[in-house]
Amino acid sequence: MQARQRSVSVSLFCFTKMKSLPILSCILALLLSATDLQAQTKPPEKVLRYAFEIAETGFDPAQISDVYSRIVTASIFDALYGYDYLARPVKVIPRVADGMPVISDDFRTYTVKIKPGIYFADDPAFDGKKRELVAQDFVYSFKRVFDPKVKSAIYSDLEEEKLVGMDEVRREAEKPGARFDYEREVEGIRALDRYTIQFKLKETRPRFIYALADSGGTGAVAREVVEKYGDKIMEHPVGTGPFKLDQWTRSSKMTFVRNPNFREEYYEAEPPADDARSQAIYKQMKGKRLPMVDRVEISVIEETQPRWLSFLGNDHDFLMFLPEAFAYQAIPNNRLAPNLAKRNITMERVAIPDVTVTYFNMEDPLIGGYTPDKVALRRAVALAYNSEEEIRLSRRNQAILAQGPMQPSTYGYDPKFKTEMSMFDRARAVALLDMYGYVDRDGDGWRDLPDGKPLLLEYATSPTARDRELNEVWKKNMNAVGLKIEFKSGKWPEHLKAARAGKLMMWGLGFSASTPDGAGAIGLAYGPAKGEGNLSRFQMAEFDKLYDQSQLMPDGPERKAMMQKLVKIMVAYMPYKFNTHRIRTDLMQPWLLGYRRHPVNHAFWKYVDIDLSKLPK
Repeated sequence: MQARQRSVSVSLFCFTKMKSLPILSCILALLLSATDLQAQTKPPEKVLRYAFEIAETGFDPAQISDVYSRIVTASIFDALYGYDYLARPVKVIPRVADGMPVISDDFRTYTVKIKPGIYFADDPAFDGKKRELVAQDFVYSFKRVFDPKVKSAIYSDLEEEKLVGMDEVRREAEKPGARFDYEREVEGIRALDRYTIQFKLKETRPRFIYALADSGGTGAVAREVVEKYGDKIMEHPVGTGPFKLDQWTRSSKMTFVRNPNFREEYYEAEPPADDARSQAIYKQMKGKRLPMVDRVEISVIEETQPRWLSFLGNDHDFLMFLPEAFAYQAIPNNRLAPNLAKRNITMERVAIPDVTVTYFNMEDPLIGGYTPDKVALRRAVALAYNSEEEIRLSRRNQAILAQGPMQPSTYGYDPKFKTEMSMFDRARAVALLDMYGYVDRDGDGWRDLPDGKPLLLEYATSPTARDRELNEVWKKNMNAVGLKIEFKSGKWPEHLKAARAGKLMMWGLGFSASTPDGAGAIGLAYGPAKGEGNLSRFQMAEFDKLYDQSQLMPDGPERKAMMQKLVKIMVAYMPYKFNTHRIRTDLMQPWLLGYRRHPVNHAFWKYVDIDLSKLPK
């Protein structure tokens, strides 16, 4: 009201003093008063604030593989399909596709219509014009994954799908001096018209729909943007999703704002009838226009205590992944602590579809190899490591033992399936080491290689309190059987780059499922994915053949049996030591509305809201 009165007063003043005041001064005064009025009548921004525990690597869907970068790209880029936010079990739904795909009876042809009138966020690459999403954008985006110069982290995943003709284009581009031919017509992925795209596969692929529902990996990018920014494309994400990048300080802070060009979309979901919380969320959110928040601000806080204190101090709206170090304090006996409940903080605790691992570089001259002595060394290391101690001490009982790679809530996971992977047997570890000649030959108290050279395990790690605790468990258990281990500290993105290049001996990290199918985790040992998803660089023709066969099978008992056979091969050769499946707890402030953890969908920003009336004054 005061601003409106001020505007009227200025207008009258200018009118009565027109003869004595310069015209420009009056105009300036009117403009300033109008700006003041607009600022006071504009509703306050709704800002979602939280923190990552690990730094992002970048924002190009074709290149990234880490979960934190994929959380970001899932809200910037659109895939053809996505997942219902509340439906359990998970349900694939159209995103920019106009309905579900038309699928041939043999599951080898998928035809998809795209909704017209969907636009990319504005960018200088478009020369001031609005740029509509068309079928050719998906053709280009999928082809980029096959371009060897892109070095796509998801190339092996799409290569498995056997898109007709794409292998030939890739091989031509791999020749010395050659370039990838984006203009070449390929039968496996074609734009039939402006809004229709067709995929043709060499073999039956009953689960190809999951490849079309990965916004963090196969989201549509515009060719003009990629060509404009070149090697800097990781810094310039431009998509059709609900948010766009506003500011970015690498490994420190990211800010995202609404994409003004985002289409008209409203909250809709299918919550389970027996899930009271999801039902309440749906009732509260149904029909709201998406997205509901104006900005998303993400800080990178690798140390657990500052991240925890930021949440307690109301600097963050929710705590994604309660640090395990504070589990006993925040959720004693896995129930919300009274002091947090008094503040109306809520929690969600779920066994997430992930697995924590230590990988062994199969090409490393010390720990790698397929001969009996090398296999024995890796199996001895695995048997000597006490995963239950890791769960009890480092993870504060916020995890369960892993029997292999397949994660909870994914197809093929069987909680009753047991293997040697979870076994802790120090006596067997010692026996294996002694049997294959890994003994102390120089009397320094540490075991040596059979040829007398030093046996030193090198483990890549990060400089955080959590990792230091994990390192202590590793050091204690290895030292107990006479194995010397040293830790190489560094930032996660740098370790990932080195791992892909085969330059790390051992590294501990987690793998999260990106689809509801458990085969993705088994693919960690798939030979063609070496240096990409397969960081261990394991390669075995028999394994690859069986894996390919399992991908052709429809879901059922026969496929599950094949998947378990593949897991047993991984256990026998031990390219990975699978440690735990984490139980994650998210804590939400009372003003954060609608949050629900989805098993595989990372695009949650548009589904949450901020109740400004509940924000602390």
